[in-house]
Amino acid sequence: MSKRPGRAPIERRDFLRASALAALATTVDVSLGESRPSRPLPAPPDSRSWQQSAFELEETTIAALQEGMRSGRDTARSIAERYLARMDAIDKSGPAINAVIERNPDAIKIAEERDAERKAGRVRGPLHGIPVLIKDNIDTADRMRTSAGSLALAESIAPRDAFIAARLREAGAVILGKTNLSEWANFRSTRSTSGWSGRGGQTKNPYVLDRNPCGSSSGTGASISANLAAVGIGTETDGSIVCPSSANGLVGIKPTVGLVSRSGIIPISHSQDTAGPMARTVADAAELLAPLSGPDPRDPATAASRGKAAASYANVLNPAALKGVRIGVARSFFGFSAAVDRIMDEAIAAMKSAGAIIVDPANITTSGKFDDAEGEVLNFEFKADLNAYLAALGPSAPRKTLADLIAFNDQNADREMPYFGQEQFLKAQAKGPLTSPAYKAAREKCLRMSRTEGIDATLTKHRVVAIVAPTGGPAWPTDLLNGDHFTGSSSTPAAVSGYPSVTVPAGYVHGLPVGISFIGGQWSDGTLIGLAYAFEQATKVRRPPRFEPTVKL
Repeated sequence: MSKRPGRAPIERRDFLRASALAALATTVDVSLGESRPSRPLPAPPDSRSWQQSAFELEETTIAALQEGMRSGRDTARSIAERYLARMDAIDKSGPAINAVIERNPDAIKIAEERDAERKAGRVRGPLHGIPVLIKDNIDTADRMRTSAGSLALAESIAPRDAFIAARLREAGAVILGKTNLSEWANFRSTRSTSGWSGRGGQTKNPYVLDRNPCGSSSGTGASISANLAAVGIGTETDGSIVCPSSANGLVGIKPTVGLVSRSGIIPISHSQDTAGPMARTVADAAELLAPLSGPDPRDPATAASRGKAAASYANVLNPAALKGVRIGVARSFFGFSAAVDRIMDEAIAAMKSAGAIIVDPANITTSGKFDDAEGEVLNFEFKADLNAYLAALGPSAPRKTLADLIAFNDQNADREMPYFGQEQFLKAQAKGPLTSPAYKAAREKCLRMSRTEGIDATLTKHRVVAIVAPTGGPAWPTDLLNGDHFTGSSSTPAAVSGYPSVTVPAGYVHGLPVGISFIGGQWSDGTLIGLAYAFEQATKVRRPPRFEPTVKL
């Protein structure tokens, strides 16, 4: 959910300017054939015991699961049991991807209730009986904890469901459990390792186990890619839905801020936070987004979504949606990897073949010029918003303030800070109230440069409906000693503006997935979903992970 992947803005820009060697290392021995979406790699032979029998639900969809339950071939209980058995086989044993931080002890009981409703003729909708995994910063008023991965909240049980958790239950979904994440949504340290939390340990990338799943929705990305549930929910402040989706070969939707309520979600920034779907197909991600959307009195930002939240996105899932549509290419996000550039160029060619009118380049000229202001806003808002969240937990809250969390980490440094510290916490704690002139000036700069002079200006100048760019590079080796060392990303303009973006699998570099992002104006979520669907149908890049121990060069 944080500014991915846990670096201070200036440090990240400096790193990108110096990334030629990283780009070279990424591109060595990459064949053109591998990067082409139309030429998937065969699965290598493998004698590992947990791979001996095919998983019956591998790569299945919400529609297929519903058909199985309608026909009587499957039940919500039998589906939940198979996914839980899959967790037994590969999450804590086998390749041990360590993506699920806690299982829902009531999952089977809930599935049986959904089966009883179906038998009685009541089907709540497309998510009825569908297993979902949610990130461990989303409140559930049940027997599961909501900890943001921190030992400081390891016993915290929320007094009420988050709005989106309640919506999932109302829609008939079965919440199977909660996923691991980069602790505190990657906002504790400027030198963090994505996918690690004190409570959950390190999550692995299921494509190549010594590679990073990206953060902060690391566990959701790894688990849904590895087929531990039908669909999942992540959260993002800057990159934390789209990066783990890209790195794990998923579709990820980062909605317009205000489309999906944030009430009951452990926050970083009310300006930029949002939850969103992560799924193996665009159709499944869209199916999950619809019931999550709409006004919530507990989140004032959602008032603006009235009349804009769709009850269904089925009408935009048109394989011909790219035809005649002007698409801009943000070339300024290219250049960090020759292999990624090849994948992007092939993806753009595929869009052109599908009838899109390509405008190249169509750069967001303010990109990179407001990173400092974003960091300032996030530090101010994190302190204010987290203190408000902790206060809302009531008397039973194990920690009451950010200052309490800092003290806890210091007192438990051997468990909470064995690899990296809490520099980001300390920066935020030093900030004043949201009435501070420094905060107001930083927020004004963010809005002006990301919206008026940024995405809005680019869309208008080039007369394009959407902007495309590489979501990021292939996953880097997990490095607990030095922290994250990624190469590039394009998430910040949409994150800071609060505008939507959708990432879709676009290709592979040495078996590691790379996604392409569709970025648009405020409330263009449905349009972007349609474009992403048409691209997905034209290319069909996604293939399931095979849990390789390391990259085969």
